[in-house]
Amino acid sequence: MKFFLISDNGDALTGLRLAGIEGQFAPDEESTAAAIERAVADETIAVVLMTATSYQRGGQRVEQLKQSGTRPLIVTIPDHTGKGGSGEAIARYVREAVGIRI
Repeated sequence: MKFFLISDNGDALTGLRLAGIEGQFAPDEESTAAAIERAVADETIAVVLMTATSYQRGGQRVEQLKQSGTRPLIVTIPDHTGKGGSGEAIARYVREAVGIRI
């Protein structure tokens, strides 16, 4: 089982790719919806990480997945604006996972 990132920020994608987590760039609601469906269709994806902005764009589909209790697990991480937690959190995640300071 693997992780998958849905993000509207290229830096988050790059940072998490360094940690071995693949993802999809989703700058708008349409691409976010497509990325969510891609993750749901892939049986190997157990956890979907979503930046706070992407999470908001996912709307009811994300809420439906969270409430269903089925795979994949949806986890919100802070985005580049600091929404969803500390603005340093993504850098800290990468630093802890890979040992690279960004």
